[in-house]
Amino acid sequence: MSNPVTVTVPEGAPFIFITREFDAPVEAVFRAHKEPELIKQWLGPNGYDMQIERYDFTTGGRYRYVHVNPAGARFVFNGVFHVVRENEFAIQTFEYEEFPDVVSIEAITFTDLGDGRSRVSIHSTYPSIETRNGMAQSGMEKGLSEGYERLDIIVKKD
Repeated sequence: MSNPVTVTVPEGAPFIFITREFDAPVEAVFRAHKEPELIKQWLGPNGYDMQIERYDFTTGGRYRYVHVNPAGARFVFNGVFHVVRENEFAIQTFEYEEFPDVVSIEAITFTDLGDGRSRVSIHSTYPSIETRNGMAQSGMEKGLSEGYERLDIIVKKD
């Protein structure tokens, strides 16, 4: 069994907190977030194809990718990496292009837990509680869990 994803949606605040531990070193988990060919293998729900148009996980870099579900529906996401510190931290914007006026800011912390284990912690801030609720109710937790289970396989190969 893999490590569970914890998603916390605090009442009355436009935040979502996500944590997940990995039985892999922080360097391997960070690398899987950084390299487009690796991220393509794990990010998103099971059965979705990921097409990366650009992905530059560096300070000032940008990304744009498309998830295509088995029925052929396309879901396009883009953003900017404002800060990236190797094996430690990243701040990015996140935008689902179907709702272009709703941009969240995400702080991602990569923590070395010792003994070859690590934790990813994400703090997402939304423009309103309503938009936060929409994201929380979108199936996000299922997609995160499925993606992180695939990430487990990738980081164990590393």
